[in-house]
Amino acid sequence: MIPSKRLLWLLSVWLVFSVVASVLLHLVDAWLVTSAAIALIALADALAGRFRTDLPTVERKVAATLPVGVWRDVTLRFAHHGRGAWRFQAFDNYPGGCNIEHLPMRIRLTSGGFVSATYRLRAEVRGDLRFGRVALRLESPFGLWDIAREVGAETAVRCFPNFAEITRYALLAVDNRLSQIGVLRKRRRGEGMDFLQLREYRQGDSMRQIDWKTTARMRKLISREYQDERDQQIMFLIDCGRRMSAKDGELSHFDHTLNAVLLLAYVALREGDSAGLMTFATQEKRFVAPRKSGETVNRFLSALYGLQPTLQTPDYYQAAVDLSLRLKKRSLIIMVSNLRDEDAEGLLPALTLLRRRHLVLFANLREGVIEQTLNQPVNDINDAMTYAVAASYRNDRDLMTRRMQAQGVRLVDVEPPQLPVTLVNRYLDLKQAGQL
Repeated sequence: MIPSKRLLWLLSVWLVFSVVASVLLHLVDAWLVTSAAIALIALADALAGRFRTDLPTVERKVAATLPVGVWRDVTLRFAHHGRGAWRFQAFDNYPGGCNIEHLPMRIRLTSGGFVSATYRLRAEVRGDLRFGRVALRLESPFGLWDIAREVGAETAVRCFPNFAEITRYALLAVDNRLSQIGVLRKRRRGEGMDFLQLREYRQGDSMRQIDWKTTARMRKLISREYQDERDQQIMFLIDCGRRMSAKDGELSHFDHTLNAVLLLAYVALREGDSAGLMTFATQEKRFVAPRKSGETVNRFLSALYGLQPTLQTPDYYQAAVDLSLRLKKRSLIIMVSNLRDEDAEGLLPALTLLRRRHLVLFANLREGVIEQTLNQPVNDINDAMTYAVAASYRNDRDLMTRRMQAQGVRLVDVEPPQLPVTLVNRYLDLKQAGQL
C-alpha cells in the first residue's frame, strides 16, 4: 500500500490544523475528532482496497518478432468483470535494452467494460526478449491509497535484424521503383550473359544480337535476348569483433552490417544466385551454406538474430583459411569489417588467399564521427588537438585502403547507414559486368 497524493494533501492540511490547534487550545477537541476521522477513513479505505479481489485483467498484443531499431506498437487490453469501477496507472514491464514512449498509462474501467491502450517500443538489442507482467497502481475506493499489483502473463518475443528494408525493396521491385531507395539498375552492354530467348529485331539492337540462321529461315530479322548470368554464389564473411560494437546513430556498426547482409541476400536470391554466410572473431561462429531456396533469408535471420559483437580482435587470415576449406565453388566473397592501419599484416595476406579462387569485395565501415570532427571549427588548443588526432586517423586509414586498391582489391568504403544500398549497387554492377 502506497499513500496517494490525495492522502498526502489531506495529511498536509491536518498538519496545518495541528499547528493551529496547538496555539488555539479551544480547537483541540475538534482536532482530535478530525484526527480520528481521518485515521478511520484511511484505514477503512486501505482495507477495502487491499481485500478487493475483482482485479482488472490484461492481454498484451505484440508481434512475435521485432526488428531492431524500429518503433513498434504494443497494445494492452484491460477488462473488468467485477462490480464498481477501477482507476489506476499501468506500466508494462518491457524488456531491457528497449526505448519506450507513452508509459505509464492512466486507465479508468467501469463494470463489465474494457479499454485498449497502446504504447510504442523500440528494441535496441537483438535476441530473445521477454515482457514481464503488467504492473498496476490501483486507486483505493476513496483514492487515499495506491495498491501495487501485477496482472497478465509474460510474453517472449524475438528481436531480429531490421527486415523492414527487405520488405520495402520487395514492394518497390514489384513496381520497378528501386531508384527510390538508391538502387540503380544499369543497362548492360556487350556479351557474356545467358541466352534467354529469340525475338523480333528491335531498333537499337546490336548486330551481334542478330541470329542470322533464324533470320534466313523466318525471312525477317530475329535477335537473341539474354539475361544476366544466374546460379552464381555470394558468401558473406562478417566480422563480429570489438570494433563492430561502435555506434553510428541509434544502431551499432554490427546491426548496420546485418541489415545490409539481409537486404543483399534477398536481392541475390531474386537475381537467381545463392547466398551463404560465415562469421569470425566470435566464440559462437556461425556458418550458413550457400543456397538458392526461398528459406535462405529466414535461415540468415535465425543464425544472426541473437549474435552480438565480442571483445575479440579479428583474425582475418584464419577466417580466410576457414572459409577456403568450406567453399569449393568460385564465389563472390563480401567481407565486412571496420578497418585499421594495423590490420595490414593479417588482412592483405587473407585477401590474397581468397582472391586465388574467388572474387573478393571488402566493405569497410567508415566512422561518421571522424568526418564530423574534421568539419568542426577549431577555436582553441583542445579543438586543434582533437582535429589533429582525427586527421591522423583518417590519413592512416586512407593509406591502408589505397594499399588494398593497389593490390587489386575491390573496396567499398562507406559510413554504416549507406552500406545496404551501396552493397546492392556494387553487386549489381559486378553481376551486370559479367565478373561473377
